[in-house]
Amino acid sequence: MSVQIPTLLDSLIIETDKALRTVFGRPETTARPIPSSDIEDESLTAQEQAYSTRLMRINHAGEVSAQALYQGQALTAKLPDVRQAMEQAAIEENDHLVWCQQRINELDGHTSILNPLWYAGSFAIGAMAGKIGDKWSLGFVAETEKQVVHHLDEHLSSISKQDRKSRAILEQMKIDELHHGTIALQAGGAKLPKPVKLVMGLMSKVMTKSSYWI
Repeated sequence: MSVQIPTLLDSLIIETDKALRTVFGRPETTARPIPSSDIEDESLTAQEQAYSTRLMRINHAGEVSAQALYQGQALTAKLPDVRQAMEQAAIEENDHLVWCQQRINELDGHTSILNPLWYAGSFAIGAMAGKIGDKWSLGFVAETEKQVVHHLDEHLSSISKQDRKSRAILEQMKIDELHHGTIALQAGGAKLPKPVKLVMGLMSKVMTKSSYWI
């Protein structure tokens, strides 16, 4: 039985569908329950609610970027096992995307209007990293996850202790991100040069500061 190889048009349609689902729809997930599902909502002050909304908007935008990064890398990864690992990580990251979206809705907030921009930029970076080589692509994933964990730690230390629902989501996200980073290193991820890490950090700051407000 012959295996049909997707054409360029097939790949374009598939990636466009994934992008639209990520930014505007409901993407494929592992169907894990939201970590805060068994936690009762506590009363937050208007200030606490606004702050929680902004932090969750940042995390949602970060997950949009992560999803695009993984999809871009999966598209250009050379080794089948690396491609499969990227695709599986993308599905797990979608859990975070849906969780953040639900919590933002509960807080009567909105996601960042800049999400299409974050997706496009991250997809391009991921595809370029995958094209350069799998070890660098995996190294890029590891460094990205390391920076994401740093942001999550900052959010967990500053968000209201009363907002137990948001905290439960962030804590599970941190566990998953640490796991993804470890897997990327174990799969042969290379340590990125310091200038690349600095550029990644600057880009992350632009995304977080913009998404905090819009």
